[in-house]
Order: sequence, then C-alpha cells, then structure tokens
Amino acid sequence: MARSALRLLLLGDSIAFGTGALRAEDTLGRRLAAVLTADGFDVDLHVLAVPGAVSADLAAQVRRAEPLGADLAVVVIGANDLARFVPPDEAARALAAAVAALRARGTDVVVVPAPDMSSVPLLPPAFRALVRSACAQLQQRQVAVVEAAGGTVAGVAADVASAFAADPAMFSADRFHPSSTGYAHIAAALAPAVLDAARARRDDAAA
Repeated sequence: MARSALRLLLLGDSIAFGTGALRAEDTLGRRLAAVLTADGFDVDLHVLAVPGAVSADLAAQVRRAEPLGADLAVVVIGANDLARFVPPDEAARALAAAVAALRARGTDVVVVPAPDMSSVPLLPPAFRALVRSACAQLQQRQVAVVEAAGGTVAGVAADVASAFAADPAMFSADRFHPSSTGYAHIAAALAPAVLDAARARRDDAAA
C-alpha cells in the first residue's frame, strides 16, 4: 500500500516546541510524527512553536506556516496566557483567528487546550483551586471557539492533568515543563485525535 504524504505543523508554546525533553525524538512533534509514520504516512514535520508564546503570538506562527501548505496543524496553547493573566476571551479570540486562518488554507487543525496548571509542583497548595478554576474557564472558551472555527479539540486535558498530578516524573528538572516521560504521556493521549484527523484527510483524498 502506498504511503500518504502528510505535512505536519506544530504551533504554539514550549510544549509544542518540546522544552524539557531530554532528546529531540522525545518531543511532542517527533513522537506524533512517529505515530503517523507507523500508520502509513510519509510525514514532513515542521515545528514553528515558540517557547513563551501566548495565543496572540499564533498569528505570526500562522504567517510563517503559509508557504508550507500544511495538511495538518497541531496547536498547543494556553499555559502562558494563564501565567500572564491574559483575559480568557482575549486569548480565545486570538486562537479562533489562528484556527480560522489555517482552515481557510485547507489545513486541518487539532488543538490541545490549556493545561491544568494546578498540578505544577512550584505552585503553593493554597492557590491550586483558584488556578484549576482559571484553567477550566480558558479551556471552555477554547473549545467553543475552535469548534466554531472548524477545528477539532483533543479532549486530553483531564487525562494529562491527572497523570501529571500523580507522578512528579512527568515534569522536567525545572518542575514546570514536561519531561521526556511527560511528553510520552501527552503524545499517547493526543495520538488518537491526530490519527483520526490524518486518516479522515487521507480518506477524503482517496474518495
């Protein structure tokens, strides 16, 4: 069976970039590319994510992506919006614009919503409930705008949050970013949504 070409983008923040992974092959992009390759895709991976990015920074990444003509974009965003107290509606509008721009170019989009940052080890316990509530609020806004713009939201937030809360090894030495172990878990949780999107595109092309 002939392999299907797939140009894959990783957009967003340090998680999409892979900060904290010990090896390049442990990063989210490389792990997702490996899953897709095993499923019969010939993957051309481009990581345009920028550590520290907030949702408003997606516009520049989308402009950089324009010449690539990507088939599928995975967007991971929200942690820095939370850390910098960006209003949820403002962050959501920027995400919506980025998804709409990608969809207008024919790129399928899978969005990983903001993580539950209440599990970050450096966070004082007294603030965990407040942070959890803020994260949930942003996640809800993200889901609504992404679906309205024609993207898909990967429903991985609860699974990833519980895994990171239960196992300190999920965090890298800075106790903030994922470790290689953490990226393995995120990629495994995200893989079904990414595979579904890639397979649907392949099936549509073959029809």
